[in-house]
Amino acid sequence: MKARLNAVLEESIRQNWDLPALSNYQGETFTYGQVAQQIARYHQIWQEKGLKPGFRIALCGRPSAQWSIALLAAFTYRAVAVPLLNEFTAETVERLVAHSESEIVLLQPDLVTLTDCPELTPEDVHYERHTPDELLMINYTSGTTSDPKGVMIPERALWSNMAFAQQVLPNLHAGQSVLSLLPTAHLYGMSFELMYEFCTGIHITFLNRALTPTLIMAALKDVKPIILVLVPMLIEKIVRKGLMPQFKDPKISAMRRIPFLRNTINRKMREGLMEALGGNLYEVIIGGAALNSEVEEVLKEIDFPYTVGYGMTECAPIIGYEDWKDFVRNSCGKAAPRMEVHIDSTDPHNVPGEILTRGMNVMLGYYKNEEATRRTIDADGWLHTGDMGVIDTVGNIFIRGRIKNMLLSGTGQNIYPEEIEAEVNSLPFVVESVVVQRDLRLVALTYPDREAAAKAGFKDDEALLRHYNSLMRDMNHRLPAYAHVNAFELVEQEFEKTPKKSIKRFLYS
Repeated sequence: MKARLNAVLEESIRQNWDLPALSNYQGETFTYGQVAQQIARYHQIWQEKGLKPGFRIALCGRPSAQWSIALLAAFTYRAVAVPLLNEFTAETVERLVAHSESEIVLLQPDLVTLTDCPELTPEDVHYERHTPDELLMINYTSGTTSDPKGVMIPERALWSNMAFAQQVLPNLHAGQSVLSLLPTAHLYGMSFELMYEFCTGIHITFLNRALTPTLIMAALKDVKPIILVLVPMLIEKIVRKGLMPQFKDPKISAMRRIPFLRNTINRKMREGLMEALGGNLYEVIIGGAALNSEVEEVLKEIDFPYTVGYGMTECAPIIGYEDWKDFVRNSCGKAAPRMEVHIDSTDPHNVPGEILTRGMNVMLGYYKNEEATRRTIDADGWLHTGDMGVIDTVGNIFIRGRIKNMLLSGTGQNIYPEEIEAEVNSLPFVVESVVVQRDLRLVALTYPDREAAAKAGFKDDEALLRHYNSLMRDMNHRLPAYAHVNAFELVEQEFEKTPKKSIKRFLYS
């Protein structure tokens, strides 16, 4: 297959020259033509420095129009981009820059609007093409260890993710708007809040400051995005605060037992949630972690347009997806275009096995780590995801948990803590939980919404614990005997998370 990414970028800039492309919320806006001029200035600077295609450039800053322009400049110069999360410490950034052998480092203060840009017309825009397996980017899955894994992303993988989005979201078109809420240095945000939109002529707005609920809700109202790409945490907070109390209100519950009233109430709830999210959504795409089952039940009940995808950095990132109209609850979609999914199990429909995938999105390997590459990609090209799951007869993927998180019961059964946590998280006032094993006993570390619990009459943690203990038997009836929770422990603060909002489990085991 011919390399295409720079060709698509070039064509989008030409076709959408005068349309807004990149904005900082309540700040500067660049049209597609102005982005091209900024890119051309970067190229001039690098040429003056004698840098050849293939040089490494590290980018570390908040998501912004300027950060995105620098990344696009790297791609169109055929440089190798090394995006680093802004949350990384200075020591981590220094270590990853050295590991990646980056020749240039652009930090937050360096990511500014360039001056003395050349005047261009659409016909002046032309970018060199990559070969499909040419190294486009080194993306670090973590910066917290002394042995970093740099995922080598080829041109074909990022192009395939962009083409995937254009294929499955055909109703989106140039001139529409999106709001970027994810780190663009992470491939989830980069692929689906920047690259796809830019290649389609969509206007992207970045919240280039610390995110707060007030800021996010105000920006949603102003931008009116056509899609939202989220980690579960945000939608869960909105549903828990805005919809869950209505669902549990005795009067509304009674009214919802009457079919025509239930339909009316569900419609009003859906309309209210859609309006809160800008009022212009085609769908909300959720990924990065499992969606709470109780929250998902509410979203399904009101027919809210959401879907849950599946991916990983090593696939840039998409593996599974399904449009919200066909999405099956508790799944994470079907194999994406140009990808295959296989469950390594004797009975893949019923017995969990490791999820394997191969196809155009798969990485080249880990930079300077052939051993880890061999462990992850086998001789037949299957990438071993480390996730356990099953697949139904029509291809819907259901994740059961991470292999490295799996616990072993005293009688040898595999325990997937994520499945237990889904039950714990559905209990009243639970914000999030982590299930750990202590002397073969399962303990649910639980972070509660103490303010809501207090309003409901639970004055302190002791009263709340008694309440959870009273619910334990019913909860355990929904779990196999070897996965029963033996105790609850309340924690004082939210669990520490990675930049993509996954709980750092190793801190609590």
